This record gives sequence, C-alpha cells and structure tokens, in this order.
Amino acid sequence: MVGYVDRAASVAIIGGGPRGVGVLERLVANVGELAPGVRIDVHVIDPHPPGGGKVWRFDQSPLLRLNSMAADVTMFTDETVRCAGPILPGPTMAEWGPTVAPEELSTPELAAEAAALRPTSFPTRRLGGDYLSWIYRRAVASAPEELRIIVHAGSVVDVRDCADGQLVVLDDGSRLRVDAAVLTLGHLDTEPSGEGVGLTDFAARHDLSYLPPAHGTEEDLSVFRPGADVIMRGFGLGFVDLLVLLTEGRGGRYVDVGNGSLRYEPSGEEPRFHVGSRRGVPYHAKLTYEQLAPRPPFPKFFTREAVAELAEQHEVLSFRRHAWPLMAKELEWAGYHELALGHPDRVSVPWPELEATLAPLDWGTAAWRSAVAAMVPDPVDRIDFVALDRPLAGLRFDGPAALEAHVRDYIRADIDRRADQRFSADLGVFNAFLAVFALIPVVLGNPQLSARSRIEDFDGWWFGFFSSYASGPPPRRLEELLALNEAGVVHFLGADTWVRADEEHGEFVAGSASTSAEIRTRAMIDARLPGPAVSTTTSPLVRALRDRGEIAELVLTEPDGSRFATGQIRVDHADQRVIDASGTTNLRRFALGPHSTSRAPAFSRPRTNSIALRHNDIAARAVLQLLAGTTARTSS
Repeated sequence: MVGYVDRAASVAIIGGGPRGVGVLERLVANVGELAPGVRIDVHVIDPHPPGGGKVWRFDQSPLLRLNSMAADVTMFTDETVRCAGPILPGPTMAEWGPTVAPEELSTPELAAEAAALRPTSFPTRRLGGDYLSWIYRRAVASAPEELRIIVHAGSVVDVRDCADGQLVVLDDGSRLRVDAAVLTLGHLDTEPSGEGVGLTDFAARHDLSYLPPAHGTEEDLSVFRPGADVIMRGFGLGFVDLLVLLTEGRGGRYVDVGNGSLRYEPSGEEPRFHVGSRRGVPYHAKLTYEQLAPRPPFPKFFTREAVAELAEQHEVLSFRRHAWPLMAKELEWAGYHELALGHPDRVSVPWPELEATLAPLDWGTAAWRSAVAAMVPDPVDRIDFVALDRPLAGLRFDGPAALEAHVRDYIRADIDRRADQRFSADLGVFNAFLAVFALIPVVLGNPQLSARSRIEDFDGWWFGFFSSYASGPPPRRLEELLALNEAGVVHFLGADTWVRADEEHGEFVAGSASTSAEIRTRAMIDARLPGPAVSTTTSPLVRALRDRGEIAELVLTEPDGSRFATGQIRVDHADQRVIDASGTTNLRRFALGPHSTSRAPAFSRPRTNSIALRHNDIAARAVLQLLAGTTARTSS
C-alpha cells in the first residue's frame, strides 16, 4: 500500500488564466492514476483571480465580447479528444449559462446575461471570465484530499533551478520551492520592435500620439483626443476592441433603425479614424448557423501521410507551394460537399460524381477550375481563395468617396451572406479550416520545411488568412462599423495601406494602393496584437530566463545561413518541457500557450480534438509522473 511521504510534492502553475486552469483540470483528472496516494501541493500564481486571469478578468469594459459563440467555447475534454488521460466532459459556455446558479456569478447583471445565453450568443468577456472561474472552482472541488491547491496573488519575476526542484521568486520578494514549474503566461507584453521602434521614436520627437502593436485594452487611450484624426492600421480583432473602447466606450450609442441596421449617435468624445490594412477590409463576420449536410470525414487530402509523401518528393518543403494546395483542396472539397448535399439544386451533378471528378485532380490547375465551373454553375457558389483573401486587389478608385462606397457594399454583402444558410458551403469551408489548422503542426514540425517559407508563408500570410476567414468578429460589430462610417467617425483607407513619418512636418502620412489620396495626422494606432517575442518581451520572468540561457527562442535557419526568429519559447513537443539555449530539456520546467512553440488557443471548440486540451493533458501527466518519482525518491 502506498503511503504519504513526509513532504508534499509540489508544482507551480505560473499564470492562472484559461491555460493554467486547463492544466489544473488535467492534474486533477489524472492524479488518481499517476500519483495515487501522493500528497501534492499545486500553487497557482497570478496577480488576478484564477480563472479569467488578466484577459478575462471582471475589471474591464462590459462592452468587450468574446470572439466566439457560446456554443463554440469549452474547456472540457469530449469523445473526440485523443489523449491518454480520462475524458471528463463538461458544459460548453452555452450549456453552462442558463443552468449556473445566479449566486455563482459576479453580479446580477452577469447572472441575467448568463440566463439569457443562447448557442449563437457572443458573451461579454466578463461572463467568459465567470465561466473560467466556475471551471476553476469545479476543479478545486473535485480534487482529492491529497491534492491541495494554493493561490498566490502576485507575479513571478524569476524561476531558478535548485537542488531537485525550482525556486519561484515573486514580485513581493517571497520565494517558493517546488518540484516543477509550468509557465502558462498567455500573451506576453512586448517593447516596440521593427518599424514600431522608429515610429515610437518619431512620435516622441514630434510630440505625437502613437500606439505600437499592443493589447490595446490594457493601454492608456486618453492620448487619442476627441475629434482628432487618427490613422489606424489593422482591421482584425485588435482593431475591433480599440474601436469599441474609443467610440461606444466614450459615450456614443447605437440606435436600431430596423432591418438589422444601426445608426450611431456620437458623444463628441470620439476621434476620427482612418482605417486601412493589407486587405483593406475587416475580417469576415462569424457564421451563426448550422450546416445542412453531415460534416464529411476529415482529413481526406491534407493528411499526415500526404505531408510525409511531400517530404519524400522534395528536399526542401515550401508551405505555400507544397502544403497549401493540399489544404486548399481539403477546404474546397468540404465546401462543395456541403453545397451538393445541402443545396443539390445548385450543382449540375450529384455529390458522388462531383467528388469522383475532383478527387484525382490537382487543386488550382486549369483542369480543376474547368471541372468546378462545369459542376458548380453559379460563380457565387464557387470557392475563390484569392478573392476571399484580397477582395480589393487590382481595384483602383477615383477617390475616397468611391472607395468608401465599395467597402460599405462589401461589408454589407459579407454580413448578409454570413447570416444566410443558402450559402452554408461557407460553413463547410470554415469547419474544414479548423480541421486543417489542427494538422498544421505536422507541416511546421517537418525539418524539411524552409525557414523562410514558414516565416513568410505561414506567419506572414496563411495564419492571417485563416484568421480573417474563420476568426472574424460577431456580425453586430460589422453593423456597428457601417454605422460609424455613415456617421463620419470611421473612414476607409483601402488595401496595401502604407504609412510614413514626415520629419519635415512632424506628421504621420498614410495612403493605400486603392486611391491616390493621402491623410496626414498627429496620431496613429497600429491596431494589431503583438506576436510572441522572447527577445523584446517586457515580462521580468521571461527576460530573466532568457538572459541566463534557460529558455531559448526558436530560431530557424536556411541552408544559406539566413536566420529567422519566431519569437516563441522552444518546448519539447513530446511533453511540453522547456528547452534551453544549449538544446537541453529542463525536466522540471514546462511551458504552454501562445508564447511557446506549442501555441494553441486557450479556449477550445467542442468535438474538434482540440490541440490545447491534448497539450494540457500531456503536460499534466508528465508533471504527475515527475512528482510521483520525486516523492518515491524522498520516501526512500
């Protein structure tokens, strides 16, 4: 019979947001199997209450919302998750909201929001934080008595190796000796880098207002004055948050004028925004309906075997030239599957014939395009990735008014189409995108993948394209954008937006490939979230580990010696352990989340064999096996 040892084994989870809670849930789930009878202290360390962490905390604007429907948010394993640990299902956010007791929520207002939650609701981030806090409390309540959870309200500034363990140093000077440390730090704040360095310096010298890529909801936005012209570069989710805070967050309001349209009534406190990006249009609105046909079995073309075959055929793999055609074929096949079975009147042949015709063809070839045109008669039903990715490419407008009218029409058409089940083939493509994303590590982890291609084709192109198609805002946000444009608060700059610093006049200047017009301002926002950046992070913990060589940024090298930094902390994908600058794996230190090479979303979509949930289980089991071995050595 296994008995308790004199000293409890211990682990520190550094970061109590969704990723930290996910690891905790898996520790609780696996402890009975991997460390039966072992007394374990789990230290959860975060300056914010565990559950929501910084991003999902209660202390933020109630106007901010999740970017996902309630039905698409979960933190629990289900039958699709392929992991060694036990499957312990739990409610999605949509299932949780109407059933959770009101007293378990932070305020009566959030209780009312939870009660009214529907599968297609886009909850507030405050309610998302309450969902995460509830999951944390559930994990604590279900933990066996030998697993004790201890919360520390503070920030970790260093983690040092010590004899048979890790020494965790908090910002108040206190120290904690543990057997293992798990870094679940979420998105790291960074110093300006690249072009942002020069623009920051330019703004300081000319007394201008400039916000480099940052988590805008954490920044002081008061420098952007009422009525001031502001260049805003970026049309993604960071842009949406900032726009909410600087318009409705300053007292403006929306009035429903019928037919789903809104009118914006300014408060007078808003700046005037001139918004542009590479695409020149916002991300596509989220789809809010269900497919008509059953989902096809994924994957069919973009498989592990197909990637391995590519590696045999090519000495050096290119993401865009070699992997993307397989992905694109998977996406189109899924879209036409939904079109043929859900809307059979919109194809000229039945699905089996359509599938049999396309299966042997290479995607994107003249033969492929000809076959699609013959079997999908209406061009509106054909899937055109170039048009989806760059809808303004090649278009030139006489002036800003013509451009703005075109972009307004584009946004309205996107809202309408994404709410219309007649175009459910779009949802077929969306679901295939998620399936493809789950297999991306198969490509990125292949040693034959060109470093330049990974940085330029995946980070520089594909991930943004995926986000624009599959990770766009709630439709309501695009309705608001139209209302802001009609009210004169937002103007559109166009595609391939450029910005330069005019030293002579001390102004930012912006324009685009879409018109010859330019705008000059004394304020600018780079409305993009910063990527992972080990070299420029402001995190004292990561900087300390980096400076001692105890963590290493993944740097990719081309055969010609060209080096490409990814900004990500290197981890061993077998168990999420940290790899140091010498290439040695630290057996007692783990890292998960967007700051690491195992990056995956914190939330998971149900029934998608979530990467995040699998990684959480892998890391938790590795921690428990380490702790069980530690206590065995201690007792002996």
